[in-house]
Amino acid sequence: MTFRQFAFNNVIRNKRLYAAYFLSSLFTVMVFFTFAIFAFHPALGGDSFSSGYGQKANGGLYVAGGIIFVFSFFFVLYSMSSFLQSRKKEFGVLMIQGMSMRQIRMMVFLENMVIGFFATIGGIVLGLVFAKLILLAAENVLIIGNKLDFYFPLMAMAVTFVSFTALFLFISFLVSFVLRSEKLINLLKGNKKSKGEPKASILLTLLAAVLLASGYYAALSAKGNGVFIAMLPVTIVVILGTYLLFTQLSVYVIRRLKKRKNLFWRKTNMILFSDLSYRMKDNARTFFMVAIISTVAFSAIGTLYGFQTLLTGGTKNMNPHTFTYSSGEDNKNTEKDVAFINETLKEKNIKTEKAETVLKYFDINGENELIAKQSDYNRFAALIGAEKIKLAEGKAAAVDFDGRTDREGKELLKQPITLASGKKIHADQVIQSKALPETGSYYVVTDSDYEQLKKPKIETWFYAWQAQDKNDKHVIEAGEKLTEKLEPFQFFAVDYEVYNLNRGYGPILFIGLFIGVVFFVSAGSFLYFRLYADLEDDKQKFQSIAKMGLTDRELKKVLSRQIGLLFFAPILVALVHGAVALTALSHAFQYDLFKESAMVLGIFFAIQLFYFFIVRFYYTKQIKAAI
Repeated sequence: MTFRQFAFNNVIRNKRLYAAYFLSSLFTVMVFFTFAIFAFHPALGGDSFSSGYGQKANGGLYVAGGIIFVFSFFFVLYSMSSFLQSRKKEFGVLMIQGMSMRQIRMMVFLENMVIGFFATIGGIVLGLVFAKLILLAAENVLIIGNKLDFYFPLMAMAVTFVSFTALFLFISFLVSFVLRSEKLINLLKGNKKSKGEPKASILLTLLAAVLLASGYYAALSAKGNGVFIAMLPVTIVVILGTYLLFTQLSVYVIRRLKKRKNLFWRKTNMILFSDLSYRMKDNARTFFMVAIISTVAFSAIGTLYGFQTLLTGGTKNMNPHTFTYSSGEDNKNTEKDVAFINETLKEKNIKTEKAETVLKYFDINGENELIAKQSDYNRFAALIGAEKIKLAEGKAAAVDFDGRTDREGKELLKQPITLASGKKIHADQVIQSKALPETGSYYVVTDSDYEQLKKPKIETWFYAWQAQDKNDKHVIEAGEKLTEKLEPFQFFAVDYEVYNLNRGYGPILFIGLFIGVVFFVSAGSFLYFRLYADLEDDKQKFQSIAKMGLTDRELKKVLSRQIGLLFFAPILVALVHGAVALTALSHAFQYDLFKESAMVLGIFFAIQLFYFFIVRFYYTKQIKAAI
């Protein structure tokens, strides 16, 4: 048997030992390849992203691919280091049998290239299997003119194969050089060499709490542009606080809990706390890395999703009517434009309810203020299902547009309306409504009082159409046709504008979702490797404890707590970080993102919970098999 055959057979005959590293590498290749399939799709060329945010998203596809590749490098490197850490004893035995360190390095190099080659091929094959699924998912997020049909991704295959062949080649060289400094005694001891139980500094423990508390306070108390000003210092403070949380504060809490005898000596708690305390130094670094990576994923996806909701929701809130048209006194084409709108709606078979009025602005204390009559207001309110108002003679109401204006309607309560006769009318109530297009505050008076107003300063004609049982496709098509023909500041089709926003923003959202999911799944894989690095030690430990009478139920309980702490400690910290970040974002945009934030964070927590149950099942199964 040649040396190359020995290295190759070592991989083939020890499938279980190499499975975790191979599968993680295969997953990384598959993720990159599926993204490449999307990025190089023919339907996404040309003018697919030619408008709005899509112009930047087209180039962003390649930047995102670069980010995924760079992250893949560190992920594969971490996977490889965890894999080699569990094989140190094997290397020591080989050296006793006469293998030189140079040969071990060569063996590791060849093994890594074999695994890398098959992982690259396997990732591409699996990517082809799931290609249609990822393209269907992209179709649901993106709004483009062409469908993302399946195609043979020759360019994506070439880029993936060359990129990851180079990546595995570089990592193979890097790892083989790292191994040359290992001593035989260290290799034989492997993971059994104790690093000692970590000790916590009270000063650093307090500093961790102070940093996190101050970071949260600064993020949550900032408003408007202050959020962006505070973003960098808050991020630095929270990162430092998170590191100290896992390296100092958590150690301090564990040591304090161990001193509580009624808790430490209760049932199987001694096994849990002793084991957790012993491993805390290694776990702390993993926890910190996973927490930060997960926070980035949560915040990125939550921000992108929330910003999309802000744009589309804001557009809908600004104009609740399906179609609106306004025209000034100097416009000679008003009747022609309105007729064209009615004809287009009839052509698209869109049934609507229509209302029209003349909006008149009057001089009140040197300002041009809109004053609407009650009957006009009620007709437009009926179109959107808003509550009508009923005023007594000589009374008026101040109306706020959704209550979010620079000048609130209560200021109008202080300014009386003077009729032509000299009689003054005071507004005695403030109503919040979107019935009329005025985004500021305005007055509503009775019809009889309206007729007695002075001559208006400005007059504009306003028309609104509200689609009934609307077909979104037809409404959007009508909006597109009318928007192209009419002046943009005169005509507004809310459904078409939302469609345009989603079409332009869709690529950015998809890229963010893809990268965020990659980060989150990779963070879960880090935890998986950290857990399985201690598998052999756990087998020996529980073999010994089982002889003392540990039942299957107690074993499952201990393992559930041990794995649960590993999986959920960093994720819960990341969820808190993400919740604070998204709350601060809502303060910056002055828009409630609670629903979007809860949805994003809830989905990620559910995924982590599902991942936990799967890992716990197989891990417990392997421990039981060893007892």
